[in-house]
Amino acid sequence: MEQSGQVSIEKLPVLNVGMVGHIDHGKTTLLHTLTGKFADIHSEELKRGITIKLGYADIVLKKLGEKYGAKEGIPIRYITFVDVPGHEMLMATMLSGAAIIDVAILVIAANEGIKPQTREHLVALQAKKINKVIIVQNKIDLVTKEQAIKSYQEIKQFIKGTIAENSEIIPVSAQQGVNIDKLYESLALIELPERDRNSEPLFIIARSFDINRPGTDAKNLHGGVLGGALKRGVLKIGDEIEIKPGLLTEEKHHKIYETVRTKVVSLYRGNHSIKEAGPGGSLAIETELDMTMTKADNLSGCVAGIAGTLPEIKNKLKLKAHCFNMVFGAEESIKVDEFKVSEMLMLSVNTSISVGRVTGIFEDEISLELNIPVIAFSKDNVGIARNISGHWRLIGFGEVV
Repeated sequence: MEQSGQVSIEKLPVLNVGMVGHIDHGKTTLLHTLTGKFADIHSEELKRGITIKLGYADIVLKKLGEKYGAKEGIPIRYITFVDVPGHEMLMATMLSGAAIIDVAILVIAANEGIKPQTREHLVALQAKKINKVIIVQNKIDLVTKEQAIKSYQEIKQFIKGTIAENSEIIPVSAQQGVNIDKLYESLALIELPERDRNSEPLFIIARSFDINRPGTDAKNLHGGVLGGALKRGVLKIGDEIEIKPGLLTEEKHHKIYETVRTKVVSLYRGNHSIKEAGPGGSLAIETELDMTMTKADNLSGCVAGIAGTLPEIKNKLKLKAHCFNMVFGAEESIKVDEFKVSEMLMLSVNTSISVGRVTGIFEDEISLELNIPVIAFSKDNVGIARNISGHWRLIGFGEVV
């Protein structure tokens, strides 16, 4: 069992933290300063300088006297970070990231202020019921003291009346390492969510990988890997699991989703090998699956659980739905119209994304037929987006009835 200091990773409380905010406000740089790791490891992301897919990094948070950090001291928390895309065209990926986090760090650059995606990400957190938010006022090294104070006041006004109204605002320079210790302290002191270890395991898959390098000898090959978060229950090495909706096949021009069954071969939090995993934090599960089944995120959006425990897939959903007054991700002000029968909406259910046609509207409820089936549980929260001028814009949220 891998140790950190004198404490097993398995024994440390786990917190999953999402890095959200407008593109170019410094999320990825801040994450590197906090963890020493870059999460945007995909070549296309490095080339373009933006986060395209969900990225992951982790630290063991430590306490030395009254100070907190990641380098020395007594281990107190294991923190996994999810770097979420800030680009307007990647709202679906952002919603998938929000589904697996406990706490959000909302990054706002002091030299640029509140941007459309800043607003959209805040309401996305609301749609996903993430009500613990730390606000980082980044790039304070690029502004004067007067500009920093003005920016701070603008942020206070921006969060008034939102889920983040009482959130701490920490002025930071990620590039210069200014006030990073204050951010560590906030992460150390934030209240941990309650974890349900007693229910059947429910693992929501955000990524799936083939981790083998080309040319690896057959006897050294690893099975397919699932990345995501365990929402409840406990998973152990050797557990027989099923994955739904599973793999898409076509039979006589009909699309059929086939449940996948496999076994847990190993479990990892970051680079730390563990024998069992409880809920909370990012987790990687190595399986016995052929790596071709998991490569290129083939199974992202699915859920996994102990074989025989997951419900049937749903091709229809009924939601208790709520519309926002305005669209928050657009440069111009756009009023949100009420739902209409037969319109197409994009739905974010856990880490899965589907498009559904509205088939009925009943007071505060809507029913939909889905193009892509989902695994949904009663009271799951759902982000709802509408295609406006060629972009999927978040227009509301709902709860599965």
